Amino acid sequence: MSEAEKRKTHKRILEQAARIFREKGTETTSVSDVMQAAGLTHGGFYRHFKSKDDLVVAAFRNAVDDVLADMEDAASDEEREKAREAYIDTYLSLCHVDNRPEGCPLAALAGNLSRGPQDARAAAFQASERVSDQLREGPDAGQGVALLALMLGTVTLARFAETKDTAQSILDAGRAGVDLIRSEWPG
Repeated sequence: MSEAEKRKTHKRILEQAARIFREKGTETTSVSDVMQAAGLTHGGFYRHFKSKDDLVVAAFRNAVDDVLADMEDAASDEEREKAREAYIDTYLSLCHVDNRPEGCPLAALAGNLSRGPQDARAAAFQASERVSDQLREGPDAGQGVALLALMLGTVTLARFAETKDTAQSILDAGRAGVDLIRSEWPG
């Protein structure tokens, strides 16, 4: 296998792992599940990762990179603001609530990662810092943390809802909270 093929296979494993982990959780997903989804055999796993824990961290980081790309890659403040608005609108939507495999890795995996090894907890904390940094609109990091906490909680509660109407009401309340934090944050 050439280095280019190995990188392509590695990326495919990461993408499938991130999708399956967000959908089913890290604890109930096996290495075999991931490899099968990637169209590979279990035997090839250890050419790419030392352990399942290593895969969990790498897949999580890859998923975070994907969801933050538009904001982090914005070439101007105006582009970053548009990307931030799109991120918030998408985050606080029924589509996100219903599409866990493609959604925010923090919202889908926070519980699993908080119970995981130190590397997983560190990756989750670093991701929360990256996301909150992209969400804040000024120099106060606290605003980004408040926005992320509210958004994570909103999506979590909406996923518990028994009806779409209830989920939408929760999302609407979360959006009102986001708007309030953004308009009234001191500084």
